[in-house]
Amino acid sequence: MRVEIWSDIACPWCYIGKARFEKGLAAFAHRDEIEVVHRSFELDPGRAKGDTAPVIDMLASKYGRTREEARAMEEHVAGNAQAEGLGYLTEGREHGSTFDIHRLLHLAKSRGRQDQLLDLAYRANFAEERSVYDAQVLVDLAVEAGLDAEEARAVLTDESAYADDVRADEREAAELGASGVPFFVLDRRFGVSGGQPAETFTQALEQAWQGRALTTIGDSADGEACDTDGSCEIPQAGGYV
Repeated sequence: MRVEIWSDIACPWCYIGKARFEKGLAAFAHRDEIEVVHRSFELDPGRAKGDTAPVIDMLASKYGRTREEARAMEEHVAGNAQAEGLGYLTEGREHGSTFDIHRLLHLAKSRGRQDQLLDLAYRANFAEERSVYDAQVLVDLAVEAGLDAEEARAVLTDESAYADDVRADEREAAELGASGVPFFVLDRRFGVSGGQPAETFTQALEQAWQGRALTTIGDSADGEACDTDGSCEIPQAGGYV
């Protein structure tokens, strides 16, 4: 059975949701028969390449908050990440266009290294002081994931490389009704929206395995998610709204 996951490197709930999904998958009896495919979704598709800003500044500006309030929002997300055993820096991170990262992830997919590169990119973005908006950092991450440095550099230099693949993923997300990420589609019969608890993912896998009709469970009210306008909702916390 195939599980497709639409996500964006800039989305903290995608980072957290991936960890929760993997825990849910580990508890699923047929886990060895699951194929996981990661799909592209840009939260800020109109952002120009090279236009980056510190995350705290971006949050304060976008949501009309003080820097202290923006920092508190990040601390809340950090607590969720740490509960899943993930590192999370609340200072020193940048926000920018993720189009190049998605293009490189498609190269990695063609070489069977997509999941490895995705994990490295998430860790670099959220847990390390390494900018995923820097071309050399992306090449370094590609090499760490087992890709060829020159091939990765060639993809980043050619702005058309894998661009159609990224756009195709995004069109498909829209056709499926995904308004935010992470968005999980199980065997094209069952959908899960948001960074749900691991137990919810296990239940969804079991129901999809049994061949039930397509249903979507969860929304931003009970599963943290980032919307297409770049906002990330935190239930009952007043954050990213």
